[in-house]
Amino acid sequence: MRRPDHPTTTRPTAVNGALPGPESPKSPEAREALEADGPGGGGPGAGVPERTVPGAGTPKRTVPEAGGPERAVPDRTASKRVVPDRTVPEAGASKRTVPAAGAPEAGGPDHVVPGPTTAPPLPSDGVTAEAVLAPYLQGQAADFLRSLRLHREHSAPSDAGGQGAEAAARALRRSARRISGSLHTFRTVLDPAWADHLRTELAWLSGTLAREHAYAGRLTRLLDALHQLSGATLPAARGTKPATKPAIKPGTQPATTTAARTAGAPEAQGRAVLGVGAARAGALLERQLTLARTRAHSAALQALGSSRFHAVADAVALLASDVPLAPGTTGRGTEALLEPAERAEQRLLAAVVALPADESAEPYNEAQDAAWHQARLLLRLHRYAHEVVLGAADPVLTGAGHALDLHRDAAEAAAAAAAAARTPRIAPATAYALGVLHADQRHEVEAARAVFRETWPYATAMTAP
Repeated sequence: MRRPDHPTTTRPTAVNGALPGPESPKSPEAREALEADGPGGGGPGAGVPERTVPGAGTPKRTVPEAGGPERAVPDRTASKRVVPDRTVPEAGASKRTVPAAGAPEAGGPDHVVPGPTTAPPLPSDGVTAEAVLAPYLQGQAADFLRSLRLHREHSAPSDAGGQGAEAAARALRRSARRISGSLHTFRTVLDPAWADHLRTELAWLSGTLAREHAYAGRLTRLLDALHQLSGATLPAARGTKPATKPAIKPGTQPATTTAARTAGAPEAQGRAVLGVGAARAGALLERQLTLARTRAHSAALQALGSSRFHAVADAVALLASDVPLAPGTTGRGTEALLEPAERAEQRLLAAVVALPADESAEPYNEAQDAAWHQARLLLRLHRYAHEVVLGAADPVLTGAGHALDLHRDAAEAAAAAAAAARTPRIAPATAYALGVLHADQRHEVEAARAVFRETWPYATAMTAP
């Protein structure tokens, strides 16, 4: 399923920043080994002999050795062994245990024996899932808030061009898509209830803002196609052969009969009809799509001023400073991110395999577009997951993603032309021009599919049964 020379999902590496390991004298394993080094192997107090101190008129009492509650006899020498019992004790002193090198000396009321560590251990590479995912989400949240501020500044009545507001809206949608896609992919790492709610709200906002831009781009695409088609040779009708000029023998004059003069009449007549119908079709499309764009613009302004949008902005502002994680995620390694990223990649590969083959593809079958739209969404989720894990988008998927974007635009433009052709009481020339425009956009759909198959980097996925 993958090219051997291009791994799409790899694990990030990090240098171990002097973390306590089994060989470190400060690690729990080393401390246990040092504490169990006495003759009895039972801890710091194991193997310490007791001594008897006679007192006047009092019974003998037992005084514990160094580290006891009454008094301690520190030793300034360092050794890693316990002095054997056959060592001759000093005058007035009993045998004592020499502490290990580097170990704290026993004694004093302020001496505290360290207890077991309760913090979760760090991963072997020193990189946690929180350290990778949190900065990405916080960066996208900061871009979201910055784009929102620019959109409010350029939406003032003094900004007559509206170019700044449009660019800010695109940047706002870009950040919203990346946050929403990351919340969907890495839901198991984050707080699930919070992630589901914010992802739903960001999808609503992104879809509302994208509608106006989509109508404007669709109108531009259809008008340009009509302009090109009105001056080009018309495609032949289905089931008929294109008209051909009669053969002329060498050395003879061209025929001037009426049949010869009217040989190219059907093509010229069709071009004339298309020229008249293209103007009317363009006016109809401009009227319909401009009205739809105006309504989408009003809906976007209403959404940006609603309490629902203010709640989304507040949630994103909180995300810029704090990322809620799922219980038990703190301290986990990057495996917590690699697993959902690999699942997103597998879903994409499975969707590409399920695409209709070239032999069974039908240019005018709009029902097959759904599988391609699904592959486009999964490719976008895979790109965002790649940005989170590796810090940048996968460059080999740029061409395939662009082809799927063209496929989506052409399919939606063809649907708009077909919807305009169903308008009641339109002239036959207008319906004819809209039919030619629909056919042209469906051929663009097929061309985009061919480009995707050529630029898709995993050839095995395209040929799998």
